[in-house]
Amino acid sequence: MEAFEGWLAQAEAHRLATGRPLVTLSFAQSLDGSLAAQRGRPTKISGPASQQMTHRLRAMHHSILVGIGTVLVDNPRLTVRLADGENPQPVVLDSHLRTPAGAWVVSAHPKPAWIAAVSGIDPGRRMALENAGGRVLVLPEDQQGRVDLSSLLDCLADLGVSSLMVEGGAAVISSFLTHSLVDLVVLTVGPLFLGGLKSLEEGALRSDGTALGQHPIRLVDTSYTQMGEDMVLWGRLADSGAF
Repeated sequence: MEAFEGWLAQAEAHRLATGRPLVTLSFAQSLDGSLAAQRGRPTKISGPASQQMTHRLRAMHHSILVGIGTVLVDNPRLTVRLADGENPQPVVLDSHLRTPAGAWVVSAHPKPAWIAAVSGIDPGRRMALENAGGRVLVLPEDQQGRVDLSSLLDCLADLGVSSLMVEGGAAVISSFLTHSLVDLVVLTVGPLFLGGLKSLEEGALRSDGTALGQHPIRLVDTSYTQMGEDMVLWGRLADSGAF
């Protein structure tokens, strides 16, 4: 993944030039495009080798982002455990502040999470999260009443984040793609058929009438390799202004 590492090395220059972090989208899916066997239930797709790769990617990024759905279902750690390197700063995309104060990324992570929410949130919930160590970022909302992703990236850049790794879930992956806010992609394909939550229907490649449905997103400078039983592909977005 030398080419990928070379792109990522330009993250700070990208932040200074654009006012936004370099965004890497990283996720795993099955051969039939499923992200999970059932909605709301985590499914192990990638094997040990690609999991180690994912942890190396985490260590290469300043920050890592997941949506509130992932926090509620998985209670993820979002740390670097299978590779050497520093833990990235966790960010939770949580428009209406549903993150539990006892969530691992808030109460136990070495770098307590930043929770991105919109205005009008419950002050009691905010106080509980901040008392547990978290930091609430109040940001403008988009037309659907959710955190405006462009404003979030601007905010993270102002906080010194030059590279952001987006891990999921499906709705978050879809949102970053449909708003053309992704620079790099790392896709792991596990050798199984799940017949479950399909990315084409529900997640990463969903068309909801926005630009994604009208203008297919293309990766360029792509490479791939086998890691254990998994196939891992990476590339950069053709229309990314980062390179």
